[in-house]
Amino acid sequence: MKNILILAGIGILSFSCSKKETTENNNKVDSIKIVDSINAVRTKINDSIKIKNSENRFRDFSGSHKFIYQNDSSPQYVGSVKFTKIEGERDNYNVAGSIKSGNHSVNIEGFMQVVTKRHMNFTGEITQKIPENDNGKPYTRKGTKTFMSKDGGKSYRLQDMVNGSGFVDYIDIQY
Repeated sequence: MKNILILAGIGILSFSCSKKETTENNNKVDSIKIVDSINAVRTKINDSIKIKNSENRFRDFSGSHKFIYQNDSSPQYVGSVKFTKIEGERDNYNVAGSIKSGNHSVNIEGFMQVVTKRHMNFTGEITQKIPENDNGKPYTRKGTKTFMSKDGGKSYRLQDMVNGSGFVDYIDIQY
């Protein structure tokens, strides 16, 4: 019985002292290569999704367009507004433009998101100085405002039409 226990102890010691380190290192190297290849594939997939998500769902509005101001008692004043597409984003633009005619001025600056074919949400400031309204005192519309098209996207009109004096203003962007 003692001999069997001694042989079993020697057998256990001989197996426990065997070199396992070389096989573990080989497995680690192989797993690192596998993880790297998986990460490379994931990066390609994520890049392709990012490109698809940055493509516009609606038409591209990039460029300069007519910016028009008119109220019930004034002629039409025309300026320009520039839409600059935000890289990597879908249907989002930085917007800046102005109308200047004598003492009349309207400035627009902010961010525009095309929501549907007929609606755009503008977030920023539209400041106007019109002598007929409060003796030319500046009136600023801040926050998120909607521009809506009723002619199939040829022009979009600001829906917040009542100015600080209580009169109706028509602020349009034409394409």
